[in-house]
Amino acid sequence: MRSTWATRGRTPVLVHHFNWQRASIAAALCFGSAGGGCQLAFHVQPGSYNTQRLIGVLEELRRFLGGQKATLLWDGLPAHRSKAMAAWIASQRHWLVAERLPAYAPELNPTEALWGNLKGKGGELAYLAGDTLEEVIGAAQRGIERVRGTPHLPYSFLRHSGLDLW
Repeated sequence: MRSTWATRGRTPVLVHHFNWQRASIAAALCFGSAGGGCQLAFHVQPGSYNTQRLIGVLEELRRFLGGQKATLLWDGLPAHRSKAMAAWIASQRHWLVAERLPAYAPELNPTEALWGNLKGKGGELAYLAGDTLEEVIGAAQRGIERVRGTPHLPYSFLRHSGLDLW
């Protein structure tokens, strides 16, 4: 929900085709333990994520990180809590540790600040009612590239979360 301006007494009407297609985006803010900077990894797909698709995304993340060890902080999405995901993570302990964020605490999740940046005033997804799924995905990708090209932003997302990882 967003605010808008209108003539007093005239409710603005947003015209949209409402074909209800959906895209899901997974993002990872990767902070180097040796002060090696910050990288933003993301994955977008039509539809919703399930456990198997998220396992594939984590395998892509490992390649993105070049095999470096990682600690994953994530929320309570059902696919994050599944038995299959727990078994897969247990088999990946040589490079991956997963820590669950507390329930109802999105302010602790640095990626929530990323989404707020993309959806907030002036962001690529603010007030967007795209006619096609491709238009919305393209806007999200432009926003991700903008964040990637602005070095201080990912660090500000971490500071916003209040997490002390060092």
